[in-house]
Amino acid sequence: MAFLYEMHLHTCQGSACGRSTGAEHARFYKDAGYQGIFVTDHFFNGNTAIPKNLPWEERIHRFCQGYEDAKAEGDRIGLDVFFGWEQNFHGDEYLIYGLDKQFMLDHPEMEHWNRRQQLEEVHRHGGCVIQAHPFRDRGYIPRVLLGRQFCDGIEVINTNNHPYNDVCACRYAKEYDLTVIVGSDNHSHEWAKESKDILAALVLDQPLADSGELVKKILCREKMGIKFDKSHLSAPVDSPQKPSFWLDDQEMPYPTDRNWLADE
Repeated sequence: MAFLYEMHLHTCQGSACGRSTGAEHARFYKDAGYQGIFVTDHFFNGNTAIPKNLPWEERIHRFCQGYEDAKAEGDRIGLDVFFGWEQNFHGDEYLIYGLDKQFMLDHPEMEHWNRRQQLEEVHRHGGCVIQAHPFRDRGYIPRVLLGRQFCDGIEVINTNNHPYNDVCACRYAKEYDLTVIVGSDNHSHEWAKESKDILAALVLDQPLADSGELVKKILCREKMGIKFDKSHLSAPVDSPQKPSFWLDDQEMPYPTDRNWLADE
């Protein structure tokens, strides 16, 4: 039996770009036949819905409201709901799994971590880090920054990406043997209803007891199934690309000198 999981989802309660509440998302995914979802709202250095002038504890309580509403509704209707978040640096964004609200309350310094500090602290407390949509082409992203030494894997399929972004991500993952996940980057349950056939899901043969099981699978590089619309990967080699840069150990960028669509 296949168990479907949405790995990338935003609520209007935690993300300024979100259009649906956590409870609305939970009802949609239950009706769509999913086993569970990970709520990954934009954290404070990204497109957050949380005012910056509030005390830390109040900011965290507000940030977690979308997840908590989704969890309450999921418990009521029989959908597993797990906590995560998405952190932004300079357009390169990372999904964090396996930690919880108490971790955030206990670490107000996390807002100021660099990429290496984030990875080390997340690992220290039992979580993992995935670079989200690494080749995304959007106005708020001036250039592609690839930080494979600052994460445990990458998101190769993101339903809200242009297809050529994910063709590049798949080639990058294959060439460097990276652990991969997929996600829909869903901001609206109404959009999801219209886009049901193209949503991207992680597929497991057993349900997750908790988010720690996912972390273990990722860190152990366990093979996991993925479900997505294969036509999403049809992109001509002359599709536009933003310049791409590696991040060195000091988190400074230098050019990859690669055409990720055309280069073999």
